[in-house]
Amino acid sequence: MAFGWVVFLLLVGGSEALESSQVFNVSQRCMNDTNTFLWEINQDKPKEYAVLMYDAFGKIGSNVEGGNINQPGLLQQCRSTIGPSFSGQYCQVFLKQGAVQYFIGICVPDSCQEQDVRTLVQYSSLQFHQMSLIPPLPPIFVNQSTQEMIMTHCLPDTIHPHASEVACLFVCCVMIAIPLAATLFTSIMRSEQSGAVSPTLEFSHLNSGPNIYGTLKTNGSFCSEKNSSTLEENNSTSPVQLCLSQSCVNGCLQAFSLQTTSQGIFSSSSSIPGGGYSSLNGIRVLSLLWIIRGHSAQFPVINNLDNYKIWKKTVESSPVYVLTISGPVFLAVDTFLLLGGLLSARSLLSSIDKAENKLSISLVANYLLKRIKRVQPLHLFIMCLTISLISLVQWGPYWFPFIDTMMDCKTYWWANVLLISNLLPVHEICIPWTWYLSLDFQCYTTTPLLIYFYRLNRSMFAVVAGGLLLMTTVASAVITALLQLPVFQPSTMTSENYVLYYYVKPYTRYGPFLIGILTGIYLTTKKNQLLQRKRHAAIGWFCCLSLMAVLVGLAYVLRETPAYPSLPHALYQGLHRPLWALAVSWIILACEEGYGGFIKKFLSLSFWVPLSNISFACYLVHPVFIILYNGLQETPIHYTDINFMYLFFGHLVLTVVMSYVLTVLVEKPYMLLKQSSI
Repeated sequence: MAFGWVVFLLLVGGSEALESSQVFNVSQRCMNDTNTFLWEINQDKPKEYAVLMYDAFGKIGSNVEGGNINQPGLLQQCRSTIGPSFSGQYCQVFLKQGAVQYFIGICVPDSCQEQDVRTLVQYSSLQFHQMSLIPPLPPIFVNQSTQEMIMTHCLPDTIHPHASEVACLFVCCVMIAIPLAATLFTSIMRSEQSGAVSPTLEFSHLNSGPNIYGTLKTNGSFCSEKNSSTLEENNSTSPVQLCLSQSCVNGCLQAFSLQTTSQGIFSSSSSIPGGGYSSLNGIRVLSLLWIIRGHSAQFPVINNLDNYKIWKKTVESSPVYVLTISGPVFLAVDTFLLLGGLLSARSLLSSIDKAENKLSISLVANYLLKRIKRVQPLHLFIMCLTISLISLVQWGPYWFPFIDTMMDCKTYWWANVLLISNLLPVHEICIPWTWYLSLDFQCYTTTPLLIYFYRLNRSMFAVVAGGLLLMTTVASAVITALLQLPVFQPSTMTSENYVLYYYVKPYTRYGPFLIGILTGIYLTTKKNQLLQRKRHAAIGWFCCLSLMAVLVGLAYVLRETPAYPSLPHALYQGLHRPLWALAVSWIILACEEGYGGFIKKFLSLSFWVPLSNISFACYLVHPVFIILYNGLQETPIHYTDINFMYLFFGHLVLTVVMSYVLTVLVEKPYMLLKQSSI
């Protein structure tokens, strides 16, 4: 980098070469300030600001062969420099040299706009025998010596929030302010009533069953006799109606208060609605940890590592790294889909029993509405929070991979509201990790139809379920073969088609959810145990664990992206997710029928319950912390196992703390309200 500046300076003869700003389409002020800097840096004893600006330029470092090709420079040092009539401005120049793409951070006067910077860099490259202001990577690393500029981007020094971002921040503040105000109101009300009357509302445990909210007691705490006599003077409304109205308001406020929402979070009793299935708590939390661990590794790998090639070689060499990001990573997502199908079938069958064994349209509508109320408040809060962070945080040089994705929220936010974001092209999804919520809800809407066929005719139900399973398996295999998709994670990170046509689509990911529905129907309606002898259980455990090992191992055998339609890749892609779901279903079944042994004890530990209670918030909020960490970095991250382990635990601790806060302030109040009897 130093060589590039010196050559440029010598060739142009100092400030004289940049006199004609009109010829080069550069603003006069930018030209003058650039000349001042170039002149100063050529002196025997340059001023400190010029030294700092020059020192802030990105320069080629070691381990280029291992992937250290980006040259970020020093953002804060650049911004801290103050020249005679300008300050330092940090800009990034994105370049392509052969098959290699990289960026270089440069420090220019703040009087220069992005177009000015682009013109100056292009001019120096075109006019002086290909000697660029930014020297290319040496030919020892890249065969192609000619650079191609992709774009320039200058990071702003000040924050200028857009109206939509301010609106999102306001929504977040309101959603937080309501429970805090309700907490204060409840404290005052209970303080005034202490010693005189019993609490107005009794709330059952949040996760103890469908009737989460509890019942309202008419013990006079809301409507006293004096109030009743006063209300009788109002001819338009009866005292009873106004008393009930006042009771509802007070009840809703108490539902939003921390005194209510904080109950049960740290309970050691099962968090599964309706009780039972205690092993699901452990399965859910372990799957969540797997996802967080994968994202903690995946996000830095996209652009932050200075030794990406070493990381890639390492994770491809051992199945141990399937716990981070290799092989069929994120099979935990299929585990979540399985659990979603199981609990959705159980919930609907329970509602049908309470409705005198009738599956009506109103029951289905209420069933879907409850799901929307369960998911959307926290989902929309995280969406608004992430949108507002775009303008409120001064990002570093490694923020750019996420800019376009986050900015898409201003255009495609409606897809998140309608829970259809996964049907959009992947580069248009607002808050990309929320694709799962859309997929889950779309699968959720199929549960009533399958339950209807199950109750109507078992043979027809078997045909429909079998047909759906066959269709999703064939769709996955055909798409993989036609598009020559990979099945191994480090390759999929460079395969846009993998996500665009396969990873987020309901027609390729429905299999595990369907198996979950079948498992839920069986566990809810069974009259006798499937497993009768320990011998049968032992065979089942052997097959289950062997199948899981084979699914992981085969991914390493097929880790190379096929150059032509590959039958092994297609079969693996079509079958490995349903087979994984079957293996997890066996674990649940064996644990429920008393053949789980130490695995049942481990998965049913009370330790998992509090984490299971906040798991939904954990899933939504953990990418925010990972993006914040990566986006604020000014230097690349160096991959080692110990570094990535500390990153994971750091993200995990912050995620758990914030998830508890969001659960009691945003998620749980609406869970209470939706099932109130008021």
